[in-house]
Amino acid sequence: MSQAYEDYQEGWRRLRSGRTAQATVPLEKARRAEPNKASIREALGIAYFRLRRWEDAEAEFRAVLEISPVNDYAHYALGRCLDKQGRDAEAQGHYKLARSLRPGERRYEAHIREDA
Repeated sequence: MSQAYEDYQEGWRRLRSGRTAQATVPLEKARRAEPNKASIREALGIAYFRLRRWEDAEAEFRAVLEISPVNDYAHYALGRCLDKQGRDAEAQGHYKLARSLRPGERRYEAHIREDA
């Protein structure tokens, strides 16, 4: 098992137990070792989002989408980051992409404004 994978797993354990700030340490270490792993970037984006580090979270979800452009959750999460930064029109585009990639997902539907 690689050190990056162990760091990723430790980061997720800390996220699940509510130790979000502490989760960033192993996740950032894993990202340095494996910058092209979407799973690591997504977990780090989630941690940053929970810490209200909107710009950092945005950067991580954009990185996920560079690696995997059809990742519906990354589009949704990026939309949430953009919303938090007051960039509603841009957020709506990502919510709609998420919905088109996974039709019927209620949390995606809940954020779409049809007038946007």
